[in-house]
Amino acid sequence: MKHHPDKHPAEEKEAATKRFSEVAEAYETLSEGMKAALDGMKALHNDVRVAGPQAKSRIGGRTSVTRDDDEWRPTEALHPVVRTHPETGRKGLFVNRSYTQHFEGMTPAESQPWLDFLEAHATRPELTCRFRWEPGSVAVWDNRCLLHIAMHDYKGHWRKMHRVQITGDRPR
Repeated sequence: MKHHPDKHPAEEKEAATKRFSEVAEAYETLSEGMKAALDGMKALHNDVRVAGPQAKSRIGGRTSVTRDDDEWRPTEALHPVVRTHPETGRKGLFVNRSYTQHFEGMTPAESQPWLDFLEAHATRPELTCRFRWEPGSVAVWDNRCLLHIAMHDYKGHWRKMHRVQITGDRPR
């Protein structure tokens, strides 16, 4: 999934949609062998693809703020590949195409087939739902248990969003 600053349509002729994928369900439907391989693994996450100089060409046409100055440095963190939700106790996948670079101890080339598989698995139709934005719509979700992506089905129309974020926990 490609994570991004969230927006919603302010004025539109055709309603836009957002797709959500449930990461605990994605984890639970993996084979026991894959779960065993992923449990305890960590992955390097950073914002190179969405915030730095390289991001501008990747996200062309989007209004996401990027930096292209020489002072910019990526924000990096090592996170568990499978995280436990602090309130439900459910395990869920914690990887995404926008931020996850590679698995700890593996090269990006070695990691990519696994990351591609996990994204394809987590975004299967039976693990997703679509939210159709209408005038006055409000959507609230928990980023600790969902992946999300705007479906670019609002061609020619602007989308505007007011975002509220709550400081979360450290993934574990």
